[in-house]
Amino acid sequence: MNWLPPVADFRAELQAARALADTPLRQARLVALAGCRLNTVETIQLDRELARLAADAAAAPRPVKLALLADATVDHLLPAIRVAGWRHGLTLQLHVGGFGQWRAEILDPASALHAFEPDFVLLAPGAHAAAAGVALTADEAQAQQACDAIVDELGAAWARLRQGRATVVLQQNLLDTGAPLFGQFDALLPGSPAALVARLNARLAVACREAGVSLLDLARAAARDGRDAWFDRGRWLQAKMAIAPQAATRYADLLVRLVAAHRGRARKCLVLDLDNTLWGGVVGDDGIAGLRLGQGSAVGEAHLALQQYAKALAGRGILLAVCSKNDPALAESVFREHPEMALRRDDIAAFVANWDDKAANLQRIAGMLNIGLDSLVFVDDNPAERARIRASLPAVAVPELPPDPAGYVDCIAEAGYFEAVSFTDEDRARSRYYAAASQRAELQGGAQSMDEFLRGLDMVVRHGPVGALELERATQLVNKTNQFNTTTRRLSAHEVRRYADGPHTLALQFRLLDRLGDNGLVSVVLLRDRAEDGVALDIDLWVMSCRVFGRGFEHEILNILAETARRRGAAELRADFVPSERNGVIAGLFEQLGFQPIGDNGAASRWRLTLADHRPHPTHIRHETGP
Repeated sequence: MNWLPPVADFRAELQAARALADTPLRQARLVALAGCRLNTVETIQLDRELARLAADAAAAPRPVKLALLADATVDHLLPAIRVAGWRHGLTLQLHVGGFGQWRAEILDPASALHAFEPDFVLLAPGAHAAAAGVALTADEAQAQQACDAIVDELGAAWARLRQGRATVVLQQNLLDTGAPLFGQFDALLPGSPAALVARLNARLAVACREAGVSLLDLARAAARDGRDAWFDRGRWLQAKMAIAPQAATRYADLLVRLVAAHRGRARKCLVLDLDNTLWGGVVGDDGIAGLRLGQGSAVGEAHLALQQYAKALAGRGILLAVCSKNDPALAESVFREHPEMALRRDDIAAFVANWDDKAANLQRIAGMLNIGLDSLVFVDDNPAERARIRASLPAVAVPELPPDPAGYVDCIAEAGYFEAVSFTDEDRARSRYYAAASQRAELQGGAQSMDEFLRGLDMVVRHGPVGALELERATQLVNKTNQFNTTTRRLSAHEVRRYADGPHTLALQFRLLDRLGDNGLVSVVLLRDRAEDGVALDIDLWVMSCRVFGRGFEHEILNILAETARRRGAAELRADFVPSERNGVIAGLFEQLGFQPIGDNGAASRWRLTLADHRPHPTHIRHETGP
């Protein structure tokens, strides 16, 4: 956990937080501590304080329910899991299944597991059980048959857990904790415990991918850190702890970052400093020729490795930005002129180089990209700048870089800021979308009015039901969208598919194209037939990407929804708006679209649009049905 900053005096910080009478201030101080590098005892102490905070319904957000079903003792992991939840912006409510009782709990509809109604379930079988019953003399076919049987059983458990609810299943793979029998020859013998664990993990990865189950990849973490960092045989024999106590915080972070990614809390943008971060040296002092970058020196290759890693992240859909105290023309010239630069200017979605405070510049970058500060990861070699951003913009993630730039890539990668649960065509094309967005911004700046700008874009919306080809992206959009999200419900692919396939439900997807390109699938609406005071069509969930804000797209979507409702015989459209900490930008959405309030249910407000009175909203968007 070296990417987290150390805390100078944990006890003093904890006491200072306890002394604060103001609950929001106390929460902020405690959550800041959760974002620091803590030992086991400090984690337990912080967990106790945060538990008191979570008991205050006014202070804590709605909890995310996570069930842990394991063939081992996991109670010692719970404080670290809860603290990791706060670090990732989640309040976790945990259920621990009985030791080795996960099969019975899943099968029994009256079990405590089903009464808990979890949002997430982690299945954590043990390696000791996987190898049991397989003879050392087993051949390739027998070993494969044994692994297939285990994966088939887990697949049935996944299906059962998802039956009738939107539970997200997380599957833990296996640590190889056995002692070698043949030395290195173990890897070549199909029936050896080591070979069985490797085979089962490979088979499990394929099954998880095919079933849409997220993999908690402990095997990879142990391969990087060493088995002894994760497993203590003495603790296993004493208390059946499959995860050693010293690995609790690392385990918790791996687990919770998966939950956070499903909840749309993975980061979206890597913001890079320049001097002594993206290259060695200071361009204003050393000149372009004097920078250390590229082949020929260890320092130059370390900075090049960071650029290559950033470029690879951009290839999977992460936005890149620059935030540097520098002369802008000189800074940009390095991207154009230095022959060893892996990154070029057109790789950078937002480039801010000036002499202003970096906190203000990060806020500017978030505004330029239309994303929240909690989407940013800021990488800077200067400890003072890192401390400044942590203090002034706590929503921004700031990794604690090591002194040696050779460790920059591993520091960022191991922190898991950009944890993914899917990889779609939309992700691959994201950099192209933002390049086109930059061109649109230039067009808007040259237009005489917003009306002229929108008319000149020549926009077209293509819409239709969510089919098999759109399901993955539609699910991703539902779970990652925070600003334009009417209820902030998070749904699995199975749940979205049920909307698409049900006789009384509907899942619609919308793409927006213009003369500069295709913005991709940028909006999803999930609807349900109702029969309350006449026939109505309910908007259960409506999400839209921030990429297309400000173009009247929501008005054109409403026109389509109104026509769809009429065709289904509905007299009204109804909708709920559930406020969250991040969807305030659309707090007035339904009122602006012509809906009338019809009451509220707790925090949620209820809205109605009478279709007989509705007239299509004028927009500059043509619409057509199609892929």
